[in-house]
Amino acid sequence: MLAAMPTDHTRAIAGLRKSCPAMKALIQRVGPCTLESDPKRSPFQSLVSAVAHQQLHGKAAATILGRYRQLFGGRMPGPKALAGVTDEQLRGAGFSRAKTAAIRDLADKTLAGVVPGPRAIATMPDAEIIERLVQVRGVGKWTVEMLLIFTLGRPDVWPVDDFGVRAGWRILYDLEGMPTPKQLQEAGEKFRPHRSVAAWYLWRATDLNRSPEVQNS
Repeated sequence: MLAAMPTDHTRAIAGLRKSCPAMKALIQRVGPCTLESDPKRSPFQSLVSAVAHQQLHGKAAATILGRYRQLFGGRMPGPKALAGVTDEQLRGAGFSRAKTAAIRDLADKTLAGVVPGPRAIATMPDAEIIERLVQVRGVGKWTVEMLLIFTLGRPDVWPVDDFGVRAGWRILYDLEGMPTPKQLQEAGEKFRPHRSVAAWYLWRATDLNRSPEVQNS
């Protein structure tokens, strides 16, 4: 099993503070990192949640997932249970046609072994997990990276296509424009091996810039 992030991010924060003055100042402003992963969810369940969140605000996605769970007695189902509901029921819960098709394909590929189970995925390196899971319809690299961070707790994930990370980088270094994913990939090397925590701080930079209420909380 590959090592996951510790619940105490002291070591990562110490490393990031040394990486550059701008990150050190951001950490000072935000405070301790509260990033947590949830290893109790299976890869299938995590990816269903990630699909629900695609292009939606968190509250809207949470509402859809709540309706989805109600189709299965209030629980997050496994892939076999999807055979017991219709596309119309999934659409009624709030999933678009594209997301409904993605969830169906996710269930099929999980049952076929393309999407690994919890034990198998825990032993796989990040790159192999990404290569396997992007075979699922509607699941791109960003979606898998969210699983790596928030389910598997991988410590060195760098989601360069994430809008919040790119926006946070622009804020951090007071840039006129957004960095490209390629620029961010190269520039983020200085944050190894703690890039998941670095991404978390960049998300917080975006939150602070967006809302005075968050800044004063």
